[in-house]
Amino acid sequence: MDKPIIRPIKKEDNAQVAAVVRKVLVDLGVPKVGTAYADAALDTMYEHYSRPKAEYFVVEDNGKVIGCAGVAQLDNYDGNVCELQKMYFLEEARGRGLGSQMMDACLNQARDFGFEQCYLETMPYMEAAQKLYKRTGFRYIDGPMGDTGHFSCPVHMIIDL
Repeated sequence: MDKPIIRPIKKEDNAQVAAVVRKVLVDLGVPKVGTAYADAALDTMYEHYSRPKAEYFVVEDNGKVIGCAGVAQLDNYDGNVCELQKMYFLEEARGRGLGSQMMDACLNQARDFGFEQCYLETMPYMEAAQKLYKRTGFRYIDGPMGDTGHFSCPVHMIIDL
């Protein structure tokens, strides 16, 4: 069995990435409206991230996408801030250190792009994710930044890069 690899998304990953995100959101009971579940770009992630200062990564394990995350300019925000976007892992990927590796890949890419801060939004009951974010250096902030359209995500965090 090969070791999982983290790599940039390819066009042929689109369907698997959308399936991973939707499965995790459904498994966690996340609302389908006002979250990543309803994002128009979810079925075309490769194309969506094929733009300046944006990158999306997948975790591939024996040919199967088991996790994903990306960074891009924070929508509707005037400042040098990116957003950690759509970071989700199937159950089989959890507890293997892949979240920390993915976080490193995303934040290193954000630094390479020259962003000063990285913002994220999440759900209160996504406690394992919040532990990872805090361990990485993210801190809670009082409200949203920009306008991501994810009005159902009430937890907001940021890290200085």
